Amino acid sequence: MKKLNFGYLVTISFLATLIFSITIYGNPQEKPEQDISFYKPVTDISSYPLLKKKRVRNIILLIGDGMGFAQVDAARIRATGAAGRLNMERMPVTGFVKTHSANRLITDSAAGGTALSTGFKTNNGVIAMSPGGKNFMTILEAAQKRGMGTGLVVTSTITDATPSVFASHIVSRKSQPEIALQLVKSGVNVLLGGGKEFFIPKSIKESKRGDEQSPLDEARAKGYLIIDTRQQLADAKGDHVLGLFQMDSLKTTGDEPSLAEMAQKAIALLKPNKNGFFMMVEGSQIDWGCHANNPDYAIRQVLLFDEAVKVALEFAAENKDTLVVVTADHETGGLTIVGGNLDGSGLGFAWAKKDHTAVQVPVYAFGPQAILFMGVQDNTDVARKLSIALGIGNFPLKQE
Repeated sequence: MKKLNFGYLVTISFLATLIFSITIYGNPQEKPEQDISFYKPVTDISSYPLLKKKRVRNIILLIGDGMGFAQVDAARIRATGAAGRLNMERMPVTGFVKTHSANRLITDSAAGGTALSTGFKTNNGVIAMSPGGKNFMTILEAAQKRGMGTGLVVTSTITDATPSVFASHIVSRKSQPEIALQLVKSGVNVLLGGGKEFFIPKSIKESKRGDEQSPLDEARAKGYLIIDTRQQLADAKGDHVLGLFQMDSLKTTGDEPSLAEMAQKAIALLKPNKNGFFMMVEGSQIDWGCHANNPDYAIRQVLLFDEAVKVALEFAAENKDTLVVVTADHETGGLTIVGGNLDGSGLGFAWAKKDHTAVQVPVYAFGPQAILFMGVQDNTDVARKLSIALGIGNFPLKQE
């Protein structure tokens, strides 16, 4: 048998390894999770003003899933240097939010989101219901009763835990096919995100449903405009819009709308409502970067989220009757910054775990009655204060 040249074997091995790396990880020179070129640091790092107390017409609640103080710090330092500020850090009121659920010191997004949306604690995994199975009214539903426009904008599936807690009620966050039906029935004016796989019948290959129901067809029958591209979003008009831009969650890269673009369009669609609007915007994938202990991914997602915060703040600064609140449902990963330079280069990170933690998270506020959110508060207080700002009575409320 002819012996193979050792150098030849090494060359073949190297090429095989390179091909594997490109196939699995993509071009080594292209790492989308590290690309923050889209982010435009603010040149004015002064705080927005405290507005005189007046009636709140609109509320924009922005939730950074898994975003603790360290995630905010890491994104700021990487993008602007230690002396800069993110858009959310220019908001004049800052507070702390405790996050435990009804049955666990460490919450999940379902229970954490339920507290933020209803003003009540529940068990982990439960969507806007009590541990005993009674529905809680959400702040979005209370706004609907006032005749306000409503919207949910996310980068996850629109049926994921955080958006679900504002417009559905179910014992398990895993029941996304049923949540899709409930969201359509809820009548929320603007629904933008991913998750088309839960809105199409099981006979369609990409479906994640176990039945032949089609929430997409039901939405169309209820008068929703159905869209799935960035251009369609730009052109969208009407009182009810359902945008599902991926079968699963958004990629947050490529030719799909950014969170900031979706937020801006949702505001444009909702602001004509004579009674004002309530909108929740989630930076869903901050959490995922932290679960992976991937600081580049997490930082990029915080900055994408902060671009949406900028959209909300610019609208509120112009209209002066809009309350903007930024917070999180919990922290993920136990992130710590352990080294680096003042210009943001060479940052070093340490992680405590790959799951949620029990530490407090930030809350920032700007607009009329922003002062309500100063200091240390429970996550249930956020929903209660939103209802106070809107002048909504009989809230929080358990429904039979």
